[in-house]
Amino acid sequence: MSKRSAFPSDVIRLHNAVFYAYHGVLSDEQNLGGKFEVDVDLVCDLSRAARSDSLKQTVDYERVYDAIKNLVLGKKYFLIEALANTIAVGLLKRFRKVTSVTVRVRKPSAPVKGVIDYVEVEITRKRR
Repeated sequence: MSKRSAFPSDVIRLHNAVFYAYHGVLSDEQNLGGKFEVDVDLVCDLSRAARSDSLKQTVDYERVYDAIKNLVLGKKYFLIEALANTIAVGLLKRFRKVTSVTVRVRKPSAPVKGVIDYVEVEITRKRR
């Protein structure tokens, strides 16, 4: 049995990053804005970082947070599906050590005619 798996299963997870942004289909959502919550799971090989204890060998999660923030606030989207995809693709482009990313975007104040905690979209993208 090989010591290293061909597919790393290590994950760096950022949970519940909250931003105030202007995404949505309705004009009130686009003009007044609302709260959006983002989770990301970054799959990458963390074995070198674990052995070396060096930031250079891992994915700097402060830089990941800043990238998410810029992507969430950089453009208005009608759909949280499009926002989640933009975040996933953007993180794969910026962080070469990441082999796949799962992004969850929650909209706590989604305008539905009923009582719900939030609407959430989850998207997974992999490096080709």
